[in-house]
Amino acid sequence: MGLVTTFAILIHEIPHEVGDFAILLKAGFTRWDAARAQAWTAVMGVAGAVTALSANSLEDVDKSTAWILPFTSGGFLNIALVSVLPDLLEEDDPWESAKQLACVCSGIAVMGGLQVALE
Repeated sequence: MGLVTTFAILIHEIPHEVGDFAILLKAGFTRWDAARAQAWTAVMGVAGAVTALSANSLEDVDKSTAWILPFTSGGFLNIALVSVLPDLLEEDDPWESAKQLACVCSGIAVMGGLQVALE
């Protein structure tokens, strides 16, 4: 489960980082300053992950996972419900709404299928 989650987050982060870079450029950063800011946040993210991993022994992984996964899932649910859902509900075109619903359902199906396949 950890590898699949890591891969999914990595694939998600690529366009996210490009978007952050564009926002920094719009905010007045030079290309190099924006790149340095992006690199700095990435380095600090990795440092935080290494710190969290080194603070726990292999015997404590199950205990840590029992707390980390619900916390992370709650964060993603919060983003989805507060940021994404209102945009989806504003759609007036029934065909677009059907496509959006199909994408949401397919995402749920993929995650469920991966869980069953990897369990």
